[in-house]
Amino acid sequence: MTPAEIKAYLKRIGIADVQPPTLDYLTQLHRAHVSTISWQTIDIVAGRPTPIDLHECVRLMLSNRSGYCFHLNGAFGVLLHSLGYRVFWHRAGVQPPGQEPRINSFHLGLTVSLTNEQQQAQRYIIDVGLGDMPYEPLPLQIGTYEQGPLRYQVVNSDVAEGGWRLVHDPNASFVGVDYDPDELENLEEFKPKHEFYSRSPESPWMKLFLVRHRHATGSNELRGCIWTRRDSKAIEKTELRTKTQWLEVLGDVFQEHLVSYSQLEREELWKRVWTYHEEWKKANMK
Repeated sequence: MTPAEIKAYLKRIGIADVQPPTLDYLTQLHRAHVSTISWQTIDIVAGRPTPIDLHECVRLMLSNRSGYCFHLNGAFGVLLHSLGYRVFWHRAGVQPPGQEPRINSFHLGLTVSLTNEQQQAQRYIIDVGLGDMPYEPLPLQIGTYEQGPLRYQVVNSDVAEGGWRLVHDPNASFVGVDYDPDELENLEEFKPKHEFYSRSPESPWMKLFLVRHRHATGSNELRGCIWTRRDSKAIEKTELRTKTQWLEVLGDVFQEHLVSYSQLEREELWKRVWTYHEEWKKANMK
């Protein structure tokens, strides 16, 4: 990235200055990214998927847009590399509830290597591309880590020799993520997976409008027209029944202002999401 692009990216996430690549600065960057830039399936549901080439991922962030794991971790990895961090790409796989652990390259994993006070290399799990992702970097070492109301565990992976597994909070949207230890040189491995996710009728995201982000004390999710707020005390759900409400929550809570959508396209997107929402309600009333 150019110095101007780095500055613009940092401004997007509310970071004022470029600093040396330390753990403290990495933590600031990670917190800022997941608080400011949401994970979303908006463009897939709208039938307007965007490529996952790294320059395109960065362009999305600089254009006040976002994406899902490939875009978010792809762009953040480029930013970290440009700031002087040692960044590594990994094949990974998310385990949904009721399914088995897997590493199927449907998730892009990141690690960063830093030198600790003993002058030893220490790896950290970096992930701004999960729906209700960790708020801060996690040490790549066995342990339990609490961040706000969510608890994460790092354990050895049972599906990749030498790999690791991030076990999610029991109340979260998925069970865990497994990571392959091998380091990749580019994102070519993930392009067929992105093609499936963004264009196949079998994709789980084609009719699921989903926006998520983390913050210091919890998380927010907009699933269709259901807004879910989680903090240390409670989980609160609200049905958004009008386009005005829906757009306000998208913009005010998730910073998703649909900047690349015209007024007509926003209207069409709302109608599509409301239709899917009504179908979901009918299916769940049976």
